[in-house]
Amino acid sequence: MIRHGKITLRAREERDVDVLHRELYEDVENRARSDHRPWRPLRAGPDSPYAVQQGDETPVFSIEESASGDLAGVAALWGVDTHSRSGHLGIGLRPSFRGRGLGTDTVRALCVYGFTVRGLHRLQVDTLADNAAMIAAARHCGFVVEGTLRKALWVYGRHLDEVVLGLLAEEWAGVQDAEGSGV
Repeated sequence: MIRHGKITLRAREERDVDVLHRELYEDVENRARSDHRPWRPLRAGPDSPYAVQQGDETPVFSIEESASGDLAGVAALWGVDTHSRSGHLGIGLRPSFRGRGLGTDTVRALCVYGFTVRGLHRLQVDTLADNAAMIAAARHCGFVVEGTLRKALWVYGRHLDEVVLGLLAEEWAGVQDAEGSGV
């Protein structure tokens, strides 16, 4: 487990799947904003994108709110390139957990995992340009906006801009030193 601030990143458990599927996957419009693949009807359980997959190379975590122990959402380090030592991170919070600052703590915890545990050199966030919460969380953790891909994503009936943010390991170390928390 990785703890940071108000959250804990932990392994996905079977009991998480139905909740995540119902609140994050079955909300078609919200799911379309978080996944470039077209939504399709899937059952919860083994068919769910939130199902526990043993042996999967993509580290997928459940986010737990530390104070309550409640399941707050999902976090992933995906698209890891072991040659270039880079990866992408993403989070999805359950609707009732949004707006509590958990996103920033989750991004920080994923940076600890990516840079400290995995030894990556670069992390990237790809998000919709109107996702102010994710952009703010990433920037607060030291990510820099590197560009905007104009109308790059088809999202629920229209093309939207995608913002790319990046953070290098040495920049992350500087952010940690400035906060006095070390890496």
